[in-house]
Amino acid sequence: MLLSIILPTYEEAENIPVVCESIASAMQASKIRDYEILIMDDCSNDGSDRQSRKLNKRGIPVQFIERQGKQRGLSAAVLDGLERATGQYCCVMDADMSHPARAIAPMLAKLQNDETDFCLGSRYVAGGRIDEDWTLRRFLLSRMATFLALPLIGVKDPMSGFFVLARRSLPPLAKLSPLGYKIALELLIKGKFQRVYEYPIYFRNRLHGESKMNIREQFLFLQHLRRLYRVQYPTLSEFAHFGLVGGSGFVVDLLLYYGLQQVANMNHIWARALSFWGAASWNWYWNRVITFADYFKSMPLYQWLTFVAVSVFGFVLNWGTYVVLTSYVGFFTTYKIFALLLGVVAGLGLNFMFSRVLVFRHLDQEAS
Repeated sequence: MLLSIILPTYEEAENIPVVCESIASAMQASKIRDYEILIMDDCSNDGSDRQSRKLNKRGIPVQFIERQGKQRGLSAAVLDGLERATGQYCCVMDADMSHPARAIAPMLAKLQNDETDFCLGSRYVAGGRIDEDWTLRRFLLSRMATFLALPLIGVKDPMSGFFVLARRSLPPLAKLSPLGYKIALELLIKGKFQRVYEYPIYFRNRLHGESKMNIREQFLFLQHLRRLYRVQYPTLSEFAHFGLVGGSGFVVDLLLYYGLQQVANMNHIWARALSFWGAASWNWYWNRVITFADYFKSMPLYQWLTFVAVSVFGFVLNWGTYVVLTSYVGFFTTYKIFALLLGVVAGLGLNFMFSRVLVFRHLDQEAS
């Protein structure tokens, strides 16, 4: 088998005949006869199976695969399709006619001629375009998602769901864990493809039915993006998470400090001591849940005490940096806020280093 074309579907009964006929016409025009169409369906129960059987009787090589008892979603369906595919090359595209079937053959040719390792159908390169009926909101959401993904991969349309690759170049599928709709982004990052070619396409609005891109899918995309940043930039990503948690802890610290003084009428020294413990506990919990979620979970009390002890060292460095700079450097005597910020950065760096090494030990360290 030369080519496996994978169509993930859910309630696309109206679109299935149109897209499969479009693929068949494009394959005939390109003289590609050795291909299969795998419809990976998430139990639509809308007649998609009947439509597929009719197409098969007409000689279009369609296999309808109902994904019962499995994780739902486009990305999971694509992974199932890639696992079942028998072609030397695999093409993934939407079933709603938004991707042009006539682009499959020239995209495939790029791989056959060894011009690329991964051919991506792109809306945002020269010659590519989007449907004129796109709303401003949809355009802005697409561009924002693209902008957020750019540091991960150097392509102009990392959000595309239309691509062709050689099956032999697939990364181990067990290592893939995409969320939502952006399977190409996952493959590009974890597959370590050296040569990615963006083939210009016209991306049109879906023919029938409604888009599955709802608020839930947008949140899943952000969660997926966070995972990929942790894969691509593990230490930097952890430090950013650590800093964000620390920033929220600073707010907790201030609220507790002023609350204990104003509401409980507590002496400011005792209020400062108690607010520190509250903020440190807040930071410990959220770093355990978010920043170091994949790390070994030791006994909570022991880990909390260790984290608080580390935080004390960070606080001492923070405070010491501030005192030294404001006491001995003229610039910081005048602009104390910059000394405070440098102290915060110094303390944050020390806290992060100690937390990563001593408090939240990585699973492979714990097993060794």
